[in-house]
Amino acid sequence: MKLGVNIDHIATLRNARKINEPDPLMAINILKEAGAEQVTIHLREDRRHITDFDAKRIIESSFLPVNMECSINEEIIEIISKLKPHRATLVPEKREEVTTEGGLDVINNKEKIKKTIEKLKSNDIEVSLFIDPDFEQIKASKEINADMIELHTGKYANIFLALNTNINYTPFKIYENLDRKTLKKELEIELNLIKDAAMLGVDLELEVAAGHGLNYQNVIEILKIKEITELNIGHSIIANAVFLGLKDAVKRMKEIILKYY
Repeated sequence: MKLGVNIDHIATLRNARKINEPDPLMAINILKEAGAEQVTIHLREDRRHITDFDAKRIIESSFLPVNMECSINEEIIEIISKLKPHRATLVPEKREEVTTEGGLDVINNKEKIKKTIEKLKSNDIEVSLFIDPDFEQIKASKEINADMIELHTGKYANIFLALNTNINYTPFKIYENLDRKTLKKELEIELNLIKDAAMLGVDLELEVAAGHGLNYQNVIEILKIKEITELNIGHSIIANAVFLGLKDAVKRMKEIILKYY
């Protein structure tokens, strides 16, 4: 299974002080040495972390394939088309959200997304769609010629956290009044949904990735789903890099992948 490491939050730390360090570009060689197979960045419309300058330098300099997350905003797609990363992953985006809160609604935006896919592919860029583990969304993704889907694992990660810690603040308040038996059942339901969604994706000849909210603990059950061939993990790895160093934080995730996949 391939590991893509999202380095957005290196830029978040830099931007907190509005200075020039840490530089996300410096992470690329470290990721490669640690065994990551891909670097992932998200060029948001509000440029809250990765900037156009970051994206250009990373794509031009990376020894790893670059997976660039982006909205279907026409200005952003024009930039992506010129930069030519290895892949573009289309995601929903709201300016007020802290992080991506759900999957792309392919069904209700089918024509616009289809045109976006066509433009990106005309520039020799593979296209993945970041979607919830929903069967109809997966079928719609195939219909509009996506190469790949990335299953949103945020709900699974949130339930896992509620079940295995005492954390119950936003966005986890929806689970705080549930007893452990109910939480275990909810976790089982969501995990089975991800499994079935991955199987459907493979049956439709889509490559299947997964990501969002994954960490050293909750990733183990996801690794048992053999239809998923790629993970994209960011916040947890960068957060642990504060204590472990980036190379060891990536290596620890790679060790878990090799052990359980």
